[in-house]
Amino acid sequence: MLANSHYLRSGPDYRFDEPADFIQIRDTFGFAAVRIGKWVTNEEAQKAANLLFDALADLAFVLNVPPQTLGLRQKLNLDFGIGGTQGVQAHYAPQTKTLALAKNAGAGALAHEFWHALDHHLAQTAFTDSPLRLSQICFASELWLNDTPLRPHPLNQQLQQLLKVMLLDAGGDEPNAFVRNAVSLDKQIKRYYFAMPTELGARAFEAAIESAGTIINRYLVDGTRKQDEQTRLAYPDAEHRQHILQALQQYFHCLAAYL
Repeated sequence: MLANSHYLRSGPDYRFDEPADFIQIRDTFGFAAVRIGKWVTNEEAQKAANLLFDALADLAFVLNVPPQTLGLRQKLNLDFGIGGTQGVQAHYAPQTKTLALAKNAGAGALAHEFWHALDHHLAQTAFTDSPLRLSQICFASELWLNDTPLRPHPLNQQLQQLLKVMLLDAGGDEPNAFVRNAVSLDKQIKRYYFAMPTELGARAFEAAIESAGTIINRYLVDGTRKQDEQTRLAYPDAEHRQHILQALQQYFHCLAAYL
């Protein structure tokens, strides 16, 4: 149960040992709204608020951006312990622009789901109109791989570079080993999942965050460095992670300048 759980963390003490609350999370990180499930006890809510505050602050620290950047111009909502499906740690709901964490199973999935939220946000803001973009819920990674033009802007030049580093080889023309391994995994499981652009981006993002070195936070991200074969094939290798992290920090540095 959440109230009795412990998640390894090594990082700055942003709260100076003071308890956090969900209103503070909303205001500090720039969320549009934060909701807590009616079955979340006061003890669980307090534990979750502390964990979430530290995890989001750690994410902002690694990306080197002001905390309010994470709310995506106050367009992102945060739910804790509301609805959900058994066995699902967390999910991003594009229809309502909501990042939702399960009460007892959300640990380690926050970074992954934040990328989905960002990926969706950028599809709406960074790309020119296209039949694909206008016909359905889209994500930036999908639009980019379908050659949808980016709007002319210095920030989008950085986004272009970030997606290239995540998904293409050094020449910038062919899928990199990370993508090729994902295709191989999909053949093994006989369904399209690991090589989906949205999932590639989310795994690249969380792997880079977990490998940053300056922060350890098992509530924010966990499991990308396991040594079993599927994990090794599903995530970028150590060198690739560092290239992704550098591109992420460059992108977010530029993003923060325009917020």
